[in-house]
Amino acid sequence: MGFYYLLMLFIGIVFLIVGAMKKGVSRSVKIVIMLFVLGVLFIFTSLIRLMPGSSDLIAGLLKIS
Repeated sequence: MGFYYLLMLFIGIVFLIVGAMKKGVSRSVKIVIMLFVLGVLFIFTSLIRLMPGSSDLIAGLLKIS
């Protein structure tokens, strides 16, 4: 499972880089904003899941015992 979380981290970083590089967007600004938001979301999610004890944290948030 850690491999997929690390993969999510790298995909998030790529989305952030692509979103930051496209300053003069000719197609649509919405695509750049979506890539930026998805990048931040992927990075945040993968970092939370890679932390030690993250399964307990997620179980507590979802009220799973």
